[in-house]
Amino acid sequence: MAEDIKSTHITWHHGDVTRADRERLNGHKAVVVWFTGLSGSGKSTLALAVESKLFERGCRSYVLDGDNVRHGLNKNLGFSPTDRTENIRRIGEVANLFIQAGVMALTAFISPYRADRDAARKIAGADFVEVYVKCALDVCEARDTKGLYKKARAGEVKEFTGISAPYEEPLEPELVVDTAVETLEESTEKVLAYLAQRGVI
Repeated sequence: MAEDIKSTHITWHHGDVTRADRERLNGHKAVVVWFTGLSGSGKSTLALAVESKLFERGCRSYVLDGDNVRHGLNKNLGFSPTDRTENIRRIGEVANLFIQAGVMALTAFISPYRADRDAARKIAGADFVEVYVKCALDVCEARDTKGLYKKARAGEVKEFTGISAPYEEPLEPELVVDTAVETLEESTEKVLAYLAQRGVI
């Protein structure tokens, strides 16, 4: 499908302060850490834990959470495949603005479609780290932290990922954490160790 571009006669304005300048000031690189997984897998919990550890190290980062973003920027989007794609497209662009500002963007979105995650990766380029927050469906459903699985099973929530809508697992994520068997601390340390290995922090 061709992209519907309505903005015309526009010019990109380059500032005097570069991303490299901001990264030098911050003392670390900027990346998009994209946490993907089923509802209840622990994406937001893990992203927030990583953010806290980065803050303790003096690193600038910010969590873009799926539910939080739908309270404002994406409040006009539902959960149809088309709306999900637009949801992720917008977040991919916002996350890229964060890394251009020298800040690590930690995104916690189900982002069920590989094509949408690949599109977000294309925006950020080499600075995209996909973290598959793996967790068996029965474990996520047993947790049912928001009561959504119960509602989905009862037909009260339509197009719910894992029940009435698909989730396409990452094929080649940079990192996999299994929150069904790992503690939050173990998963957090795996993410931090990976960022250190890549020279981000």
